[in-house]
Amino acid sequence: MRPAAIHPERGALSPEQAQRAPGWYPPGVSQRPYPEPQAARLLSVAEWAALPEDEAGELIDGRLVEEEMPDCVHELAVAWLIHTLRAWLFPRGGFVFGSEVKYALKPRRGRKSDVSAFLPTSRKPPARGAVAIPPDIMVEIVSPSPRDGRRDRVEKLEEYAAFGVRWYWLLDPQLRTLEIFELTRDGVYARRLGVNGGLLREVPGCDGLTLDLDALFREIDQLDATEEQEPPQGIVERGE
Repeated sequence: MRPAAIHPERGALSPEQAQRAPGWYPPGVSQRPYPEPQAARLLSVAEWAALPEDEAGELIDGRLVEEEMPDCVHELAVAWLIHTLRAWLFPRGGFVFGSEVKYALKPRRGRKSDVSAFLPTSRKPPARGAVAIPPDIMVEIVSPSPRDGRRDRVEKLEEYAAFGVRWYWLLDPQLRTLEIFELTRDGVYARRLGVNGGLLREVPGCDGLTLDLDALFREIDQLDATEEQEPPQGIVERGE
C-alpha cells in the first residue's frame, strides 16, 4: 500500500490532493529542500603541500587563500632577480627558487614568496614537500593593489620575521624602490637599505653581489603601457 503524502499544515493528503498542494513532502523526505552547508575542513601544511600544482593559493589559518594575479611587470621583475641572484649565488654553492616553493611557517600557515635564496653556509632545503627551513633571503614584488601591498608590507613582514628569515627584500616596480630589511636579535626587521633605482655595488648580506636596478627598470619601461588590450582578430570569447 502506497503511504499517504504529508502536508506540513494539512496532514495526510490523497494522491490527487498531494499533486495540487504546495509545500508537501513525500513520506521519508526531509522538509528542508537543501542540505545545510558544512564548514570547510581546515588544512594542515602537509595537506596544502600535497595539493595538485594547479590548486593555487597560500595557507592562512588552515584555509586556502587566493594569491595575487601577477602581471608582466611582476613576472619580469621575478625573472630578472632570479637570473641575477643565481648568477652570483650558484657558483658559491647556494640556491635560488621561484614563486611556487611552499614554505611551512606554522602548522596551518604556509606562504609562497616571489623569490627565495639559501646562502652557501645555510642548511639545504628538502627536494620535495613544504620547506620548514627559513631561507636567508625572501623577496616580494609589491603589486599596485592596496590588498596586495598590505600583505607584502605588513602581514609577510611579521610572518617572515617570526619564521626566522634573515633578509627580507621588497621591490616595488611602480615606485622604483628596493628596500632590504634585516632580522634583529629582537625578532623584528630593521631597514638596512632603501634606494630609488641606481647601481648597487654593496648589497647588505650579499658580499660580491651587484644589482643594476636601473637596468631592470629600463626593461620594464619597454613593456606596452596599455593596461587592457583587445584580443586578436578571429578569436571569439567564450559566451559569444
